[in-house]
Amino acid sequence: MAISAKLVKELRDRTGAGMMDAKKALVETDGDIDKAQRLLKEKGQATLDKKSGRIAAEGVIGSYIHNNKIGVIVEINTETDFSANTDKVKDFARDIAMHIAAVNPKYISEEDASEADVAEQKDILVKQALNEANDNMPEDKKKMIAEKKVEGRLKKWFSEVCLLDQPFVKNPDQTIEEYLRDTANDVGENIKIRRFARFEVGDGLEKKEEDFAAEVQSQMNK
Repeated sequence: MAISAKLVKELRDRTGAGMMDAKKALVETDGDIDKAQRLLKEKGQATLDKKSGRIAAEGVIGSYIHNNKIGVIVEINTETDFSANTDKVKDFARDIAMHIAAVNPKYISEEDASEADVAEQKDILVKQALNEANDNMPEDKKKMIAEKKVEGRLKKWFSEVCLLDQPFVKNPDQTIEEYLRDTANDVGENIKIRRFARFEVGDGLEKKEEDFAAEVQSQMNK
């Protein structure tokens, strides 16, 4: 059947897919836009890893301000300006900014973590694990058990300080990395969280304790 330009545009608006990909999906599904959307998502799941190496130099800036006390800006990169302007990507950028406001990650990923911070954390965890060991245990066995404990505890620490490893505050069953992957699949392009900045009024100054992060989380979960 003939596929109209209007139908192709509607599918592109829904998914952010390229023109040829959208048209091909519509041809394969006899013009059924819902089936075409699912087909693009399924194909995206299979090809996302291949796309991850492609250059994503377009994008959008997401922002969120909570009660004029916490402000976040985040840069989300996409492959095309078209996808950057879709509601899917704009909503994703805002969600990420809100998450950062609530959870306050230090890094985007484990690879971005400061070597000095990681080394310091490892040292703390090793000492904790050794202190937990039985005094009568041989030293070599103490160290072996401590190293195993540190591996798991370091992973937990990463999940607390690295954005991609954190459970998404709006859906704790999903990590930010999984949310990113789902969004990239829906859009049909490589998407990256490039950088962010978080500002909190009075940060670093002596002040009355106020849990603004908990406020943000409570509002997001309503």
